[in-house]
Amino acid sequence: MDQAEGLRNMLRAKRQQSRPTSRVITVTSGKGGVGKSSVSVNLAVQLARLGKRVIIFDADFGLANIEVMFGKIPQYTLNDVIYKGKRISEIVTEGPMGIGFISGGSGIVGLNNLTDGQRAYLLSNMAELDNMADIIIVDTGAGVSDTVLDFVKCSNEIIMVTTSEPSSLTDAYSVLKALMQDNTFDRNSKISVITNKVKHMEEGKAIYDKLNSVSNQFLGKGLEFMGIVPQDSYLEKAVRKQKPVSILYPESKASAALERMARGLVNLPQDSYGVKGFSQFISGLLLRR
Repeated sequence: MDQAEGLRNMLRAKRQQSRPTSRVITVTSGKGGVGKSSVSVNLAVQLARLGKRVIIFDADFGLANIEVMFGKIPQYTLNDVIYKGKRISEIVTEGPMGIGFISGGSGIVGLNNLTDGQRAYLLSNMAELDNMADIIIVDTGAGVSDTVLDFVKCSNEIIMVTTSEPSSLTDAYSVLKALMQDNTFDRNSKISVITNKVKHMEEGKAIYDKLNSVSNQFLGKGLEFMGIVPQDSYLEKAVRKQKPVSILYPESKASAALERMARGLVNLPQDSYGVKGFSQFISGLLLRR
């Protein structure tokens, strides 16, 4: 029996033992600097205000945007689960408003070379994580690297963050093209677009329309418009202070926009996205590696 078949058997057994309960939302972008991590953190804050238990999984290897914005340095990372036998609950760092976050660290790269025993232990831990959160936000790296694409391909609910910069739109399209060209990607996955740093709704909608048009025409995939995060002096102040704008300036225009999007996520009927569970999400990732 090869390694992949052994992993599939472990997954079947795990699914029989527990039903996944967490909703997994993956936030990504075609390039860095468009505000992807800021969107992840502020959506988490707004979802927590709506009574949801939220954990952010920081899969942006090499950067530490989540911990910087939360002002907390994690004591442990995913490495400690894989190589040191820690439980997943031990590596969750508590941020503001009870939001948890997990640093993937270099453990993200280490997922390529796990033994069957390490895979089984990791999966059993992820099932535990499913019971700790209603919503898990996966903050990926930016671009079309294999690591980023693997995380996005395992998602059935994806948020693409872009800006009005031509390079941001081009790179966002590159990610979409790479997804659509992979025959293991579920083309029915929901892909929503947030346009960040725009002057008004009309500008943001025009950016979405342009991206949606080329995606429909050349990739055969329609996108959904989630909303805009407007240019806001309070958002700029929060970025300089390395804090979530939704906490520092809850009455700001940016915070109000993010609250509307969070409410939209909460109000979506379940059959429009499905409840995949984080253990199932990770199992799909491991089967790709």
